[in-house]
Amino acid sequence: MTSDQPHGFSTRALHAGQEADPATGAVVTPIYQVSTYKQDGVGALRTGLGTGYEYSRSGNPTRTSLETQLASLEQGAAGFAFASGLAAEDAILRALLQPGDHVVIPNDAYGGTYRLVKRVAEPWGVEHTPADLASVDAVRAALRPNTRMVWVETPTNPLLTVADIAALAELAHSVGALLVVDNTFATPYLQTPLTLGADLVVHSTTKYAGGHSDVVGGAVVVRDVEDGRGGSVVERIGFHQNSMGAVPGPFDSWLVQRGLKTLAVRMERHCDNAERVVEFLQSHPRVTKILYPGLPEHRNHDVAARQMKRFGGMISFRTASVDDALAVCGATELFTLGESLGGVESLVEHPGKMTHASVAGSLLEVPDDLVRLSVGIEDADDLVADLAQALG
Repeated sequence: MTSDQPHGFSTRALHAGQEADPATGAVVTPIYQVSTYKQDGVGALRTGLGTGYEYSRSGNPTRTSLETQLASLEQGAAGFAFASGLAAEDAILRALLQPGDHVVIPNDAYGGTYRLVKRVAEPWGVEHTPADLASVDAVRAALRPNTRMVWVETPTNPLLTVADIAALAELAHSVGALLVVDNTFATPYLQTPLTLGADLVVHSTTKYAGGHSDVVGGAVVVRDVEDGRGGSVVERIGFHQNSMGAVPGPFDSWLVQRGLKTLAVRMERHCDNAERVVEFLQSHPRVTKILYPGLPEHRNHDVAARQMKRFGGMISFRTASVDDALAVCGATELFTLGESLGGVESLVEHPGKMTHASVAGSLLEVPDDLVRLSVGIEDADDLVADLAQALG
């Protein structure tokens, strides 16, 4: 892309970092299934593909293309691809924190994030405090003199809590902390946290970015800001990506890039279908509460309406008992029982016994009567009919 004029989301998804192959004219980025590269001399890296390449842990043309695409979609200074979402999160924690630092995390964070913070970062010496991210005052109360980072999910997994990104960015920066936003649920199509003041965005690209349940990956996109210790966030993340080596292979990078090309059209369908499902759930007597940012009664609906384009394809709802929740999860036919989200097919799960089992007994334990839906792109009438027969 050579024009200085801003392009729309789908245009950037299709063209950013994806110039035609110089050797063949191929319009799709090739899969450079290669580990090493011939150098033009000792220490003289060939630069015909852009950045010089020497070894594919440090850089691979297919991965570079994906990282350029990600940075463009999130409107950041640089993007970094990882082998999984948790590998991306680990790189952030290790690159930007050190023993004695403190991080504020959501009190309903994704179970894997909590496990990483509690069982990996805490023994290393990083302290944490869970806080209600829907309340700026609650986050302010959780801050300490050694707080270096505020970690945000919005919407959260699985309770769909919405945080005010701009307000929390201002709060974090006022104490010299960085704001990290997990944008997996919203995707850059619905929400761009970096434009609202966040410093880093993290994704499990396994989910909506890849979109087809056929790849595992992660990503970090950053603004050009300092790390609070006189260094560059871009340089620190880049250094740790290379030093730790948790990078995706060329084929995985290619799959995520392909998925991102259709993200806009898929998200519109996810949102359309989710709204239809919510409408059905509102009228069903076995559903006691619906957690969806698009509902006016949602606690931070006004914030979601302000910072999101639409309200996403994730829905959680509560039933009368854990037995009811388990029965629903076991009775669906089109909604596949599985631990993931964001794919073209609809999924159902019981967070308490599946994705969030690792937080059982902690402050982050989720209700045992909770059901989480990842609404896919099937025909909405069929999805509603499946839930109707499952709920009875």
